[in-house]
Amino acid sequence: MAIEINGIPARAEPRPGQCLRTFLREQGNLGVKKGCDGGDCGACTVHVDGTAVHSCIYPAVRAEGHAVTTIEGLAGTAGGAGEALHPMQDQFLERQGFQCGFCTAGMLMTAATFSEEQKQDLPRSLKGNLCRCTGYRAIEDAVCGHAGHPDPAGQGSGIAGEGQPEPRSGQLGDDVRAPASRAVVTGAARYTLDVPADQLEGLLHLKLLRSPHAHARGLRINTEAALKVPGVVAVFTHQDAPAQLFSTAQHELYTDDPDDTRVLDDVVRFIGQRVAAVVGETVQAAEAGVRALEVEYQELPAVFTPQDAVRPGAPALHGEKDGATARISRPEQNVVAELHSELGSVEQGFAAADFIHEQTYRTQRVQHVALETHASIASVDSDGRLQVRTSSQVPFLVRRTLCRVFGLPEQQIHVVAGRVGGGFGGKQEVLTEDIVALAALKLRRPVQLELTRTEQFTATTTRHPFTIQLKAGADAAGLLTALQLDVLTNTGAYGNHAPGVMFHGCGESLGVYKCANKKVDAQAVYTNTVPSGAFRGYGLSQMIFAIESAMDELAIGIGMDPLEFRRKNMVQEGDHMLSTHPDPEEDVLYGSYGLDQCTRLVRDALERGRERYRAAGLNQPGPDWAVGEGTALSMIDTVPPRGHFAHSKLRLLPDGTYQADVGTAEFGNGTTTVHAQLAATALFTVASRVAVRQSDTDLIEHDTGAFGSSGTVVAGKATLAAAEELAVRIRAFAAGIRQIQSSGCVLDGDSVVCEGTPVPLTELAHAAAEAGVELAAEGRWGGTPRSVAFNVHGFRVAVNRGTGELRILQSVQAADAGVVVNPRQCRGQIEGGIAQALGAALYEEVVVDDAGRVTTDILRQYHIPTFADVPRSEVYFADTSDKLGPLGAKSMSESPFNPVAPALANAIRDATGVRFAELPIARDRIYLGLKDAAVPTSP
Repeated sequence: MAIEINGIPARAEPRPGQCLRTFLREQGNLGVKKGCDGGDCGACTVHVDGTAVHSCIYPAVRAEGHAVTTIEGLAGTAGGAGEALHPMQDQFLERQGFQCGFCTAGMLMTAATFSEEQKQDLPRSLKGNLCRCTGYRAIEDAVCGHAGHPDPAGQGSGIAGEGQPEPRSGQLGDDVRAPASRAVVTGAARYTLDVPADQLEGLLHLKLLRSPHAHARGLRINTEAALKVPGVVAVFTHQDAPAQLFSTAQHELYTDDPDDTRVLDDVVRFIGQRVAAVVGETVQAAEAGVRALEVEYQELPAVFTPQDAVRPGAPALHGEKDGATARISRPEQNVVAELHSELGSVEQGFAAADFIHEQTYRTQRVQHVALETHASIASVDSDGRLQVRTSSQVPFLVRRTLCRVFGLPEQQIHVVAGRVGGGFGGKQEVLTEDIVALAALKLRRPVQLELTRTEQFTATTTRHPFTIQLKAGADAAGLLTALQLDVLTNTGAYGNHAPGVMFHGCGESLGVYKCANKKVDAQAVYTNTVPSGAFRGYGLSQMIFAIESAMDELAIGIGMDPLEFRRKNMVQEGDHMLSTHPDPEEDVLYGSYGLDQCTRLVRDALERGRERYRAAGLNQPGPDWAVGEGTALSMIDTVPPRGHFAHSKLRLLPDGTYQADVGTAEFGNGTTTVHAQLAATALFTVASRVAVRQSDTDLIEHDTGAFGSSGTVVAGKATLAAAEELAVRIRAFAAGIRQIQSSGCVLDGDSVVCEGTPVPLTELAHAAAEAGVELAAEGRWGGTPRSVAFNVHGFRVAVNRGTGELRILQSVQAADAGVVVNPRQCRGQIEGGIAQALGAALYEEVVVDDAGRVTTDILRQYHIPTFADVPRSEVYFADTSDKLGPLGAKSMSESPFNPVAPALANAIRDATGVRFAELPIARDRIYLGLKDAAVPTSP
């Protein structure tokens, strides 16, 4: 019996033990995705005889004699033909129920089977489908066919176009549909590994042997048995790899990070580090080859906490390296980077304080859990040029790193990123590209590596854990007198991003408050644990948790409203933004200032929430419940320091539309739409007439990458500059043809109106081609000067005193994003940031045991927010226009994450009187904290 796929018999039979997901992809159904291979995420959902199943745990042989429908065939099940879509696809398209879109095919396949009753209980109905990007509100609107998000306050959401059933098509400020929307909802969008088999002839698969030890030297690797495994082509060890040290972290200046990593090393420093690579004709052969490898290790002393790592006599992880070369601050003491700085005199500040708060705050490891795992394909073309396709936020920096590691000129390496299935900072690294490049260069055949979900947890990167000893003082008038912090960050086995996260974390978190006396002592420290790396907020979320918690304690200590205390001490426009250095960063300016508006918007929303609950009789959920409110604020520089560069090209096409070539990657951040809108605004047309090509090192000169919230404010400025110059050139060319002044020509949609007479752009394009003139322009931006963006979050919560259960009654965030280019997209970024931050605040934690082993290595053990976990948040925008950003826009990708955890902790403190100073604030910790607080202390 054959398996029927989308109405067509399969061309092959399943292999023994093969799951349905891999079988369907081998048959060309690339819309079926892998997010877990454990039945936990739902990205692989398909229909078998109309019933939704997770194909990663469904044996392919069970589908014999049955009809299987994938996302590619969903429209056909509803009687659609040609361009027609299934009604659920239409709803996801119109409501943009996705961001990166990697989960969307599975989400759609699940939702397409729902009855009306199931739609009324989405927390249960969608429990098997995870989304890391959206925060689920847009998915709910799509599944249920809502016209838009109703404003729960009834006072206006502050979002232009909110509630419109149809997206407007135009320019700045419109809810323009993402260019890839239709491809996403039909399964046609091509992510990293979505390459048809006929384009990868001779594809090999690479799998990695990983260290079972936290610290060891490999004395001998016996490869003989592995090479005898049928289908194994090659085995690579440290002896086959370049000796060049580098950092997996990617920045414009590679010297920002220590060179402490090799492609394959004879010394392993954490459980899960690469030891050897096996390349096979199939994944199964490569995995069998890995199991057949025999390694003799010499175990070395290990250290697992930063506190132990800095003690005298602790084993040095990178002590054998040349500190001057590797750029490690004190390798013999495991200190990667450090900061010691004081502004004013904290001693005098504490002497002047009427109330002093001292507390140690701790934040945990958090995994990015992008639904698309790290993956790369490398090959060598007929000209000897290395081709790399990868899931990366920084393709140009990947190329530069590969050039350094393998000693190749830039023109010999071509890197391209398809659509990326989530990033959140985790894909600002080189974690797969180097090893597949090594194999492809050696074997001259295409080589693919796709990490498993377990490898994501055990062998990539996490958020840096912080330990923050804080002391803060305020006077009776409500003014800060001193802020002192001793910060210890755990960078894990390697120093990727360690200096940047430490310095950035100690920057804007302190700079947002006026205080004459500030002191910071900070160290980033190596341990024999899974490496830390770039994560949304880049150190700020950890520091803001401590500082914003302290602001509440100071306000309570002097008897002042916490939000008013913040308003009294936060920077105002024109104030110096000083962390602990007496001189402000000269290129950080107030492009616009909306922090005062944000605090008022949150205050007013919480007041309305109280009135709503009071009117409904819900102000007190029950006798065992305590209700409280909390707020927190944050500031972030809109661009990373020391240069962030972008280059864009625009040209008029023969059909009268435009093509924009940009470097920035699309991974749910919405920059593709933003670039189209910025260009359309400058060219007086609509976004649908601007086609964007991106993330390809052959398209433009250079782009630092999509991190540090720079997709709009750096790459967008380059695109806007190119579009504005192209508009000038088109008008000038039209004026030359008509023999009139350029001032008499105006761009208008698909034509140029020359003194009242429309000249079609197609006509101008033809005339330019005849004259040998290319109507094109280029734009560049270097990332300076920089502005600041603000976010304020507020919660109203109820806590059960007896059980520790927490209920979020109201969630509200106000953002100063300048002129909002695409309100619906920007709102989605904020909602997704809130959802991810709630996970980090309440339950997400990468747990490392006493031996250095990650024990939360599958999604079933690591809880990310599901539909049922995320409240619908009210989102408001300050009314500002940033003079530094493109057409007044500012960044808004990282910053919504930052104030959420402290606002929640402050709300719990207000409800219970207990300060929770360690994340996550899980229910058991709330229970135990309340229990401890209820026990009288001994006199």
